[in-house]
Amino acid sequence: MLAAGGSTRLGSPKQLLPHRGTSLLRHAAETAVAVGAARVVVVVGAEAERLRAELNGLAVLIAENQCWAEGLSTSVRAGLDALEAATEPEALLFTTCDQPFVTPDLLRAMIAVYEASRPPVVACEYAGAVGVPALFDRALWNELRDLSGDSGARRIIERHLAQAVRVPFPEGAVDVDDAEDARRLR
Repeated sequence: MLAAGGSTRLGSPKQLLPHRGTSLLRHAAETAVAVGAARVVVVVGAEAERLRAELNGLAVLIAENQCWAEGLSTSVRAGLDALEAATEPEALLFTTCDQPFVTPDLLRAMIAVYEASRPPVVACEYAGAVGVPALFDRALWNELRDLSGDSGARRIIERHLAQAVRVPFPEGAVDVDDAEDARRLR
């Protein structure tokens, strides 16, 4: 789970915004843990200590991205590095903490699609876009590592769109980036 950003458009850590009796960060981490994956890695960066405290008691591996200000690509690499150091998975599934309507059932469905046909990418489709949550076969990890700056996994999804499996997730269009989004969340 990618949660390292500085929330510059919001002006305060969106990871800590209240949602359903907890924070966006803890809600997203609990959702990921509920899937039962072999390993859940949460990448933190800005406000790392506060975010670590928010994750207390959860069965997650916390990876700190000290280069978070250099862009999203550094968080992708930090997550990959932490995951590979802990286990040798066939695939990885990226989520973020700012999509409050991601559910364990959605993530399980994505994993089931992957296990059934082993596509290079399983990505969510919403509002005319394809994006995260997104699952990547190990064969694409070098491409993920080669991302730079603020480029995220969407570039890899688009490159492999013809072979990707899309999972409808209309609620994926709801994410929290600015003060208006935060107001709507409440």
